[in-house]
Amino acid sequence: MSPPDFLPTPMNGSETYTEDGHILHNLMVFGEVLRRLGLDFGSGNMLDLVRATRDIPMGRRQDFQNAARCLLVHRKQDIPIFDDAFKVFWRRPSHGISTRDLRSMGEERRYRSPRIASDSVQDASGGGEGQDSGGQPVVDLTRTYSAREVLRVKDFAEYSPLEILQAKALMAELGWNPGMRRTRRLKAGDGSWPDLRRTFRNSLQYGGEAVELAHLERRKKPRNLVLICDVSGSMERYTRLLLHFIHTIAANLGKVESFLFATRLTRITRHLRYRNIDQAVTEVSRAVPDWAGGTRIGENIHNFNYQWARRVLRGGSVVLIISDGWDRGEPVVLSREMSRLQRSCHRLIWLNPLLGHAEYQPLAQGMQAALPFVDDFLPAHNLNSLLAVGEHLSRLTPHRNLSAGRRRAREEAFIPEPESAVPERREFNPALAPTFRHPLWGRIPNQQVSHPEAPGAQ
Repeated sequence: MSPPDFLPTPMNGSETYTEDGHILHNLMVFGEVLRRLGLDFGSGNMLDLVRATRDIPMGRRQDFQNAARCLLVHRKQDIPIFDDAFKVFWRRPSHGISTRDLRSMGEERRYRSPRIASDSVQDASGGGEGQDSGGQPVVDLTRTYSAREVLRVKDFAEYSPLEILQAKALMAELGWNPGMRRTRRLKAGDGSWPDLRRTFRNSLQYGGEAVELAHLERRKKPRNLVLICDVSGSMERYTRLLLHFIHTIAANLGKVESFLFATRLTRITRHLRYRNIDQAVTEVSRAVPDWAGGTRIGENIHNFNYQWARRVLRGGSVVLIISDGWDRGEPVVLSREMSRLQRSCHRLIWLNPLLGHAEYQPLAQGMQAALPFVDDFLPAHNLNSLLAVGEHLSRLTPHRNLSAGRRRAREEAFIPEPESAVPERREFNPALAPTFRHPLWGRIPNQQVSHPEAPGAQ
């Protein structure tokens, strides 16, 4: 095989291309570099790329890049990462070795820090944006904007790897408060129950006179939060960031039960106790056997109701279901289990990442079957939507209103009688009402009656 017009340079820079060749080794190193950058592909894709080198000459750079991109890239947002890594890895080094970090070199070109233009530069350029002689971007300070605000309104599915790292830091600032619940235990306060013990103890300072009456009130505790997240194939674009979000909420609140489901239900509460979020997500991915699989929402809610609900739904918990509503199961099963789950919790909230799009309509059968039994239907596609969910939780009232499904069921159960069948209301006089008398009223009991014909009668 003739050497290509570009030399493959491994990441560690210990080997370069020679006449005897290290193409296979460099392909394996290139695959490892892409995995470190976050691309998801298997060993079978790398074997297909090795076989493709028999038909596609590596001397043609563009053909080899297109073939590798088709075999190793499976998500649209990974295409810029792959192009940067390919240009940096498969290049001709100036000194034969390279020790620079590939990702930093790829991001340096796209995210170079701009230089604030002076007044003279603004006047020469007409007050706009451009580049100086060195190629560094020049930005007018009056036309800049906050990158944090851009991340807050940008959809999770459109994040670049660098923006994902920034979003993780912003998620740590989110604070959720699911509200307080009243318990059965009492404490000293301004309630309606008298505290006799404290009243008698306080009366000693007044010579035994109960001058001040102490009272008791119910204790309050924070509500438990239960998260049930969909990790099926249709939710793959949002799963990674939502897992980071669940880990952040669990670390802040403490009493959070977390479940993941696709075709089966998996409890991940223990895996989220790791302080390192990357280690926690890694342990979760190992524990979930059906990651990015099909979706059976009704069956998984059924398993939760009969296996976990009595253990985790304590004291009026708030349940959050995070899913796009695409379901391959029976809608009747989903409706029945959602109704059961709603009756078991204080509040049932459904977070749908697709709800953030203006043209979205809940036309899927699974979503239509679940909506009548959902108390709140909210979006969860960016940081602002998650912040809005936290504010909504803090405003929850102790008593919830009936959802659409329960309200319709109550209306169907109540059938008013026709007006003709309603009896007229008459005035009631208790003096004229019949009185009840026992059948033996005024009679002598049988054992005390003396019959004249009985023996011994006088």
